[in-house]
Amino acid sequence: MRFEKKRNCVLLFRVYTIKKKFKILELVFYSSRHILFESFLCVRVLLSSGSSCSNDEQKMKYVVVSGGVVSGLGKGVTASSVGVMLSAADYRVTHIKIDPYINVDAGTMSPFEHGETYVLDDGGESDLDLGNYERFCDINLTRDHNITTGKVYQSVIEREREGKYLGKTVQVIPHVTDEIQDWIERVAHIPVDGKEGPPDVCIVELGGTVGDIESMPFIEALRQFQFRVGPENFCLVHVSLVPVVGSVGEQKTKPTQHSIQALRSAGLAPTMLACRSSSALDKAVMEKLALFCHVSPNNILNLIDVSNIWHVPLIMVEQKAHLAILGHLQMKPRPLKLEAWKHRAEKWDSVHVPCSIAVVGKYTGLGDSYLSVTKALMHSSIACDRKLKILWIEAEDLEEESKQANEDKYDEAWAKLKRADGVLVPGGFGGRGVEGKMCAAKYARENEIPYLGICLGMQVAVIEFARNVCGHADAHSTEMDPTTEHPAVIFMPEGSKTHMGGTMRLGARETIFQTKECVSWRLYGKKDAVAERHRHRYEVNPEMVDELEQKGLHFVGKDETGTRMEICELANHPFFVACQYHPEFKSRPGRPSPMFMGLLLAASGQLESYVSDEAVELRISMGNMMRSPIKSIKAAGLYVGGTD
Repeated sequence: MRFEKKRNCVLLFRVYTIKKKFKILELVFYSSRHILFESFLCVRVLLSSGSSCSNDEQKMKYVVVSGGVVSGLGKGVTASSVGVMLSAADYRVTHIKIDPYINVDAGTMSPFEHGETYVLDDGGESDLDLGNYERFCDINLTRDHNITTGKVYQSVIEREREGKYLGKTVQVIPHVTDEIQDWIERVAHIPVDGKEGPPDVCIVELGGTVGDIESMPFIEALRQFQFRVGPENFCLVHVSLVPVVGSVGEQKTKPTQHSIQALRSAGLAPTMLACRSSSALDKAVMEKLALFCHVSPNNILNLIDVSNIWHVPLIMVEQKAHLAILGHLQMKPRPLKLEAWKHRAEKWDSVHVPCSIAVVGKYTGLGDSYLSVTKALMHSSIACDRKLKILWIEAEDLEEESKQANEDKYDEAWAKLKRADGVLVPGGFGGRGVEGKMCAAKYARENEIPYLGICLGMQVAVIEFARNVCGHADAHSTEMDPTTEHPAVIFMPEGSKTHMGGTMRLGARETIFQTKECVSWRLYGKKDAVAERHRHRYEVNPEMVDELEQKGLHFVGKDETGTRMEICELANHPFFVACQYHPEFKSRPGRPSPMFMGLLLAASGQLESYVSDEAVELRISMGNMMRSPIKSIKAAGLYVGGTD
């Protein structure tokens, strides 16, 4: 690297060597007279001993998905759908999500503001879009697959403190942008599908909206990155909105034009334009977009509203998006294997026998707060051949205090609970709504309604049982009542009470079944142990376990030490199961979570057929990957109960 100063300007020469196959010479001109992002001229020249990789070394391909006009357009679903298409063509894919916020991760964010915090196997607390990637492509990502401004700056500052920059003035360009590029390139090569070797394609979603000030370093990094990897290895898909204005329903292209203008002014030109709209775009509108956005007419997609998101990859395939992406990346087109995916999308629209599940939560005002729970319910309802109906209930509305404040909301909440076929109480933090969750657990226990408690949902079930069955009226969690004389739930000794971020019991942990006389063991296919993802600071008090079990609440799953309670089941109940972990995070469209399957099966009167010895052996023999397990059980003559 060589510096040359002259007249208040700096000429910076850099030579990159990538995989010893070619070099990139970068000339950057900095002038102190101009603003940072307008102050450089970058020219990269490809120098090589062969400008392309040898046949035995395939370069990583990158598909970047950005968004404009407004947030919440479905960039995550679009990126996931690209992954589905490429996976269907037998290419191995991985995903990276860039979140421009300064938080290190999503662990301390409010569900009301950001939606759920998605937990990964390695304990990473990430954006919910990583859940979309994992579910769509059936992969397992790591915490490094979620890049945030906080992580990038944390890494840069640590390197500066270690003296890694050799006394240089650390700046956004080149140090922060280089860190972003290096991060993407490093993480892209991590295998995420259980196979050895790097994936073929890395799909990078840029969070936020083009034009946001917080996104500028990432956009600049991606501008540089397209030259680092080469144009034949870089494809940019821009998601935009085409709104309908006025009573005549005119489709307006100007917002998209301005979005593309902002993107191009930053040095990025989209390869493909994915236009969101409520209905199909007119041909004239598509032609206008192609003309003014400088995108080939064949590379403009129209992503209309659909009945379920599983249709999105199919719509993209109909418009030959996969061929456009593969062609640009110089990858060989292959026949797509989407039969199972198409079956699932069509089945969701065709099943008609209803099954209603009451979800009693604390954050029901925002659907994304329980996104993985919703998806896990969908996966299981499809497998159970049932039409899912979720009855959202705000936990506080079930409490007696709510009756005094707003009797109509109280009556409505209880009416929903009483007409539900099953009850699900998901996780949460803090004391608000906890009494309402206990009311739901008590109602399900006393009226033999199928119940599934997750994390806090297990804790409230234990507290309610300790109060009303064991006779400890003041039983509680030390999270809500630190002075209770009967702590049913306590703070874990290894937790931190001073730092919030990343200090919980996180990630995949093993649960060992203590008995084979339980429904959970059968739901999991008679496995001795299972690994599920956790996110909690509090646990069931082990000193109260013996008393609870004597009264009929059995802890059938524990951790490897045998002292931490993981699964509990209520004796003499059709289905009253709760778990400390979050089974929703490992549920997949073709492989539903066993816990959620148990709830849906019990709620629809089909559980007995599914957990019989013969049915379990059938599922094991077929690898638990049956497209329609209930139909397979019926075909084998093992089905009893249920109503079609």
